[in-house]
Amino acid sequence: MSAGVVREVIIATNPSIEGESTALYVQRRLARYPLTVSRIARGLPVGGDLEYADGVTIAQALTARRAMS
Repeated sequence: MSAGVVREVIIATNPSIEGESTALYVQRRLARYPLTVSRIARGLPVGGDLEYADGVTIAQALTARRAMS
């Protein structure tokens, strides 16, 4: 691991219209950089909020994350 080098950005926004729009915006802004942009897997119901997620759910969502295309 190199100090100060970003290799991946993991996007974790709420599963709502606003969250999806924000994730897409961030992905497009980062497209010109040589890094992986990924999105956490779904661990919350649609309309759920990240604020209320427990640690296990968040850990599983990170483990199952997928690259955005």
